[in-house]
Amino acid sequence: MLMLVLFGFNSVSYASLHDAIHNISINDINGNVLPLANYKNHVILIVNVASHCGFTSQYEGLQELYNKYKNRGFTVIGVPSNDFFQEPHSDVKIGQFCKRNYNVTFPLTTKVSVNGKNANPLYQYLTSKKGGRIKWNFTKFLIGPDGTIIGRYSPRTKPNDPKIIEKIEHHLPTVLSND
Repeated sequence: MLMLVLFGFNSVSYASLHDAIHNISINDINGNVLPLANYKNHVILIVNVASHCGFTSQYEGLQELYNKYKNRGFTVIGVPSNDFFQEPHSDVKIGQFCKRNYNVTFPLTTKVSVNGKNANPLYQYLTSKKGGRIKWNFTKFLIGPDGTIIGRYSPRTKPNDPKIIEKIEHHLPTVLSND
């Protein structure tokens, strides 16, 4: 019986470790709460973005990924940040820029810090689990349906890189409970 209690406890701890990201909420670009629990059982690509970066054109690839897989349990979440002094605009202007220039329809969050003592809790979690400090805009985190971080990609890795596509397709849920 002791073995069952220990085994059960370890299983719960293991599951909650992976599911921790689903306990985090962040505000969307309009200031509304965006609980990541909404994306439980989905694959999520979380990307810190900026409007005045050499990688800003990656918005196009992010939107293409979102369009291709959104009905299969995938989403992109763009997280604007001015940590590298390349996103000076307000949330309203960021949203307008993304819509006007890249027809972005995937969720965007309010502008946050991704590094340091003022880092948003989402980025505190991501960087503590995978790779440490964010070094530049358009760093990508791929989250599996169970909340596991299954990949971290550098800004130079384009959204349509075969490494990312392969992992998205491998982890897409076969049956969606929320859709």
